[in-house]
Amino acid sequence: MKRIFLILVLAVLIISAFGKQKSEAKKNTINEFGIVNTSTQVSTNRNDELLTKAEFIEKVWDFTKSPNDWKYLGNKPAIIDFYADWCGPCRIASPILEEIGADYAGKILIYKINTDQERELAKVFNITGIPAFLYIPVNGKPIMMAGIGKSKEETKKMFIDNIEKYLLVKK
Repeated sequence: MKRIFLILVLAVLIISAFGKQKSEAKKNTINEFGIVNTSTQVSTNRNDELLTKAEFIEKVWDFTKSPNDWKYLGNKPAIIDFYADWCGPCRIASPILEEIGADYAGKILIYKINTDQERELAKVFNITGIPAFLYIPVNGKPIMMAGIGKSKEETKKMFIDNIEKYLLVKK
């Protein structure tokens, strides 16, 4: 009898912990830079949004309806950071990308996809190494790039150069 009670208590604790995480993942707000914040992020001043598959389909591209036809659903250019929590270069790139997000507030959107949690999205883009960054212009095809620079300065320059070259192109 004690064993059954203990198992039930553990099951309730586990279910409630996962339920809380799921409900927290849906709390999005707009920060002072006009970029979507997700409350599950560690920092409250983040300039990026963590996307699930459902949010990606809603905000970026519905690959379930048009798997061979890229149609960006956003109204501002975007960068998607494919990362994992255990990845050292990803942890280096993240604060730099947030700084860039503040610099380009209102001009671009920055999204993050955890490749450990969203394996299907990583598969859709054939992500084999991280960090990987998808640059999405409002019109046209996205451009995938992987890796970071040798220093913080080189990495920041890489992001700025790519934003200017691929996302904020003057026609």
